[in-house]
Parts: sequence; structure tokens; C-alpha cells
Amino acid sequence: MDDASPISEADEQALLDSIDRWLEKKVAPVASKYEQADEYPRELVEDMCEMGLFGALIEPQYGGLGLPATTYSRIVARISEEWMSLTGFFNSHLMMALIVQKFGTDAQKQHWLPRFATGELRGGLALTEPDAGTDLQGIRTVARRDGDVYRITGSKLWITNALEGDILAVLVKTDPDAQPRHRGMSMLITPTRDKETGAEAQGVSRGKKLPKLGYRGIDTGGISFDDAPVDARLGLVGGEEGKGFLMATGGLEIGRVNVAARGVGIARRALKEAVSYAQLRQTMGKPIAQHQAIQLKLGEMAAKTRAAELLVEDAAKAYDRGGRVDLEAGMAKWFATETAFEVATESMRIHGANGYSKEYPIERLYRDAPLLMIGEGTNEMQRIIIARQLIARNPA
Repeated sequence: MDDASPISEADEQALLDSIDRWLEKKVAPVASKYEQADEYPRELVEDMCEMGLFGALIEPQYGGLGLPATTYSRIVARISEEWMSLTGFFNSHLMMALIVQKFGTDAQKQHWLPRFATGELRGGLALTEPDAGTDLQGIRTVARRDGDVYRITGSKLWITNALEGDILAVLVKTDPDAQPRHRGMSMLITPTRDKETGAEAQGVSRGKKLPKLGYRGIDTGGISFDDAPVDARLGLVGGEEGKGFLMATGGLEIGRVNVAARGVGIARRALKEAVSYAQLRQTMGKPIAQHQAIQLKLGEMAAKTRAAELLVEDAAKAYDRGGRVDLEAGMAKWFATETAFEVATESMRIHGANGYSKEYPIERLYRDAPLLMIGEGTNEMQRIIIARQLIARNPA
């Protein structure tokens, strides 16, 4: 983020140390309980609000921390080492906030960002639909202008903070007949709950929490709109129709840095667990860490984890410089998430039967990792993006 406030090395370390203490004291003792029950960790979410994580990338003038992406990615990786689900609560929220910060009118920034920064209003980015994921231009949710409001009709699925949250940045079609399709897409900041009464906003209905293999505890679900009214002045981001696709893809850039950093956290923890276990578990009269077959695994796991760390750092620095980071974010997202899955898998194999038990953390890491290869744009799509940007930046 080119307007991120600089942070000294000492201040960054102090922030990371405080998060480490919180993880050790508050998260580690309860993560497995919440995860296995797939229970919303309300107390931990409130802790993250108090620490300012819901305003991590929001400018200080609006009450946020204004952190650079480099610091943000380190925070995400650290938290993911303990419990990845927690990073989703504030990342999806920040993707919504950054759309307002980058593209919103002054009135929209003044109205929304201070409340986003404190977590008073928590929400996320509503892009995906039952028949539209990677192909965002295939969405069917529409919004028609009705005087001073837009009225939204349609459904979104796989939305983080959809059930417990208060507000969403919703990608809609304001001109369904536009060609090319992206020119008819707009972004609307859409309250989904009345904060005063706790009642659902008019025309809004929430679906059920989706049962998932991993990434549990967080409220991933569906949400539907039936002629739901949205204030046009405060809701239409930037005050202009037809710019929503650009805003959505711009928001996904920090999302991909986040997901890549999650991959780093998963890989680090899986490697750490494997190294520890390999020194304790014995076969044939010696620790399995002394067997060459295990050493070959650990060596590759360590090298790939470090490479993932460096790619994420490279992407975060590119984001902080400003401009498009499709290439850097795509490379980091693809490699770090594939590495997370590979390292978690190898760590489970090193653990043997114990790795299949819920008494060991590797079982959770193994279930969390696959999501990263799918979320924020599939890894198949990332490779296509990398190639296209490589060609565009290096014309013959």
C-alpha cells in the first residue's frame, strides 16, 4: 500500500511480540476446542479488535494502524502458525475497507473507515456466487437505481463474516446488458444488520454456516438480497457505476498476499512439528531424524518454506510500492500455498499414525492447507496470471 505509514524495526518487533504473547496466552489453549467444535471464537475476535487488527491497513487519519503490507504479512503468518482461521476474520474485512480507502469518495471514507478501523462494523467482500467464483464477470446479483437508493437482488456464497458481520462490499451488476461484461459491474457498501437493534437489514437474509473440511470456527456462509435498499451516496463506491470489477480485483491483491502469508504460517508450523517429532520418535534404536529418508524430507520442506517466505516478502514490498502486483502476488500465492500443502502432508507422514490423530496439531494443518490453493483465485488461475503479466512486462 503506497500510502502505508512507515514503521520502525523496533516498533514492528514490539507489535509482533505482543501478538506472540496473545497467541501463547489466549489462543493456543483454546484453538483446538473452537476448531473441532466449529464454534465462532467471539472472545478472540474482540481481542483482535482491541489490538487494532481490523484497522491494520487503514490509514491513521481514519483511526487505523496504517501498517505496510510487509508488517501485515508477518502478522498473518504468525497467527496462522497457531490457528489460521483467525486471520480470515480481519483479512476479508480489510479487503472491504481498502476498497473504500482506495476508491471511495471523501464522504464514504469519513463515514465508513473509522467504524471499520475499530471493528465497530465488521464485514467482508461479497464476490462469489453459486455459479460464479473465479469468473467474477459471471455474477448474477443485480442492483437497480431507485431514486436515492440501489435495490439489490441476488445471492452470494462462500462469504467470510457473512453470518456474524454487519456489512459487506457487494459486487453487483448495475447494467446486466453491458459488453464487455465488466463495464456493467459496480461495488456497493451494504449494511446487513441494524447495529442499534441487531435486526437483519431490510431485504437481507442469511444462509447457514457452511460445513468445511478445515478453516473452521470462522463464519463462512451465504447471504441473499431481495430488493435490499442501499443508500446510493454512501453505498456506491466512488460514486460511479461500472468500476466494480476493477475494485474487486484490486481488493484481491492484498487478499492474495494474505493467503500466501497464511501458507507460510502453515508451512512453518508443520515443519516445526516435524523437526520436533522426528527427534523424539525412535525406530531401530535411534530417532527417526537420523534416518536418511526423513532427512531428505526435512531438507526439502525447510528449503521450500524459506522460499515461500521470501516470495511473500517480495510481494508485500511490491504492494507497498504501489501499482499493480498481479505478478508478485500471484507467484507468492501459488508457491506459498502449494508449499503449505506439501509440507503439511510430509509432516503428517513423518508423524505416522499420530499425525492422523486430533491430539496432534498436524492434523488441523493438513485440513487447513487445501483451502489456500483455492481461495482468492485458484492456483491454476495464478499461473495463468503470472504468465500473462510476465509477457506484458517483457514485450519482445
